[in-house]
Amino acid sequence: QVQLVESGGDFIQAGGSLRLSCIGHGILFTNNDMDWYRQAPGMQREWVAGLTSYGSTDYAESVKGRFTVARDKDGATVYLEMNSLKPEDTGVYYCTSMIRGYDYWGQGTQVTVSS
Repeated sequence: QVQLVESGGDFIQAGGSLRLSCIGHGILFTNNDMDWYRQAPGMQREWVAGLTSYGSTDYAESVKGRFTVARDKDGATVYLEMNSLKPEDTGVYYCTSMIRGYDYWGQGTQVTVSS
């Protein structure tokens, strides 16, 4: 069965950096597109970044120039490298991918940025 597992979220001060990981079980990101989303309590879920199976990337204006999506050569893991973090980056971060017409979501990982 397909499963996505995020990790790497933490408490961090504004200006710091974090790297989130999304490990795909039963999926290779060399074969499937994926996206990163985030959601703060009581707020709408927000698209953050995307990665295609071809290796192209796209970013929301709010994170452009600060966040980078990367992929392991074997396609088993994707990363969201976050730099110059701001308090408004706080939220639960999710990775998602559509496989054979179904959207799979991970459980999310909490990122809290203070100051």
